[in-house]
Amino acid sequence: MTLTLHVDGPRWRDHLVAVAERTPGMVPVAKGNGYGFGLPRLARRTQWLADRGAAAGHTWGDVLAVGTYDEIGEVASRYDGSILVLTPWRPFGAALDVDPALAHRVIHTVSRAEDLATLLERQPDARYVLELVTSMLRHGMTGRELRGLGGLTARGTLEGVAMHLPLAQGSHLSQVQRLVTDAIAADLPTRTLWVSHLTRSELDRLRTSYSDFTIRPRIGTDLWLGDRGALKVTAQVLDVHAVERGDVFGYRSRTAPKSGHVLVVSGGTAHGIGLEAPTGDQSLKARAATLARGGLDAVGFVRSPYSIGGKQRLFAEPPHMQASMLFLPHGSQVPQVGDEIDVRVRFTATAFDRVEVS
Repeated sequence: MTLTLHVDGPRWRDHLVAVAERTPGMVPVAKGNGYGFGLPRLARRTQWLADRGAAAGHTWGDVLAVGTYDEIGEVASRYDGSILVLTPWRPFGAALDVDPALAHRVIHTVSRAEDLATLLERQPDARYVLELVTSMLRHGMTGRELRGLGGLTARGTLEGVAMHLPLAQGSHLSQVQRLVTDAIAADLPTRTLWVSHLTRSELDRLRTSYSDFTIRPRIGTDLWLGDRGALKVTAQVLDVHAVERGDVFGYRSRTAPKSGHVLVVSGGTAHGIGLEAPTGDQSLKARAATLARGGLDAVGFVRSPYSIGGKQRLFAEPPHMQASMLFLPHGSQVPQVGDEIDVRVRFTATAFDRVEVS
């Protein structure tokens, strides 16, 4: 009874190499649930990319970016390069518990002047990048704060300046140019820029405009999930029950609206099925769809991510911990117990029972 991610291995690996070849200085990002693959697998695959790039004279994956300090241990034994932590260093929590044996491999992100001073007091040879605040307003220093660092940046090893840009459509180049100007004005002892969410054309223009800088694009989704045709998710049918109109079923003793079948399939809230994160789509159409789903839920009909016979099917009731119940009206194609059915998921929010790479 498994929710499985099936990966066309040759096609997926070809895609990874293609992204690396067109992205000089690429830094793979492995964080959270590992984009559905798991952090250990992405660490091993980054090592594979790094070895392949080194053999061809390229810099691919000499640095792996993780989201938090707690994730370092999951990747460090499977990848032997430097590890950039994207969450800014703070003088508390897991940031203070880095294994001393790994400290020389870790690159800290520093977003506040007071944190840089404290970090260097604790670890005089610390490696770090300085994050500049962007229009996202998540973390980072202003140009004035950067200039105020003074001689602090001569201590430890400054690996570059970082910019975490928004996903919104439109060019980010004007913002990047302003931020680079701030970095130059601060007279920092570095010529490396770590950037996120720039398009290929933006990266090309950035390299042309700042030819004396090394550009390090941090890439996660477009790398691991960029070829969706190489990925397929399936669930297993665990039980099939014929029902007539009015028959009672489920935890909440709902009644069948008409004759058909209730299916029990693998995948539930423990996997992330039925747990919908807020969407970034702000269009009127998207808002109307949200209202429509709310209306369907009020009467017990909600479209599920499971497809049978090429059609998305309805949840019979809210998903359970590890299984879901679907309703198939009379006349629909009815799968057998043990059959696999397709599931559409958000990879970054799904925990698969099994990942099978061919």
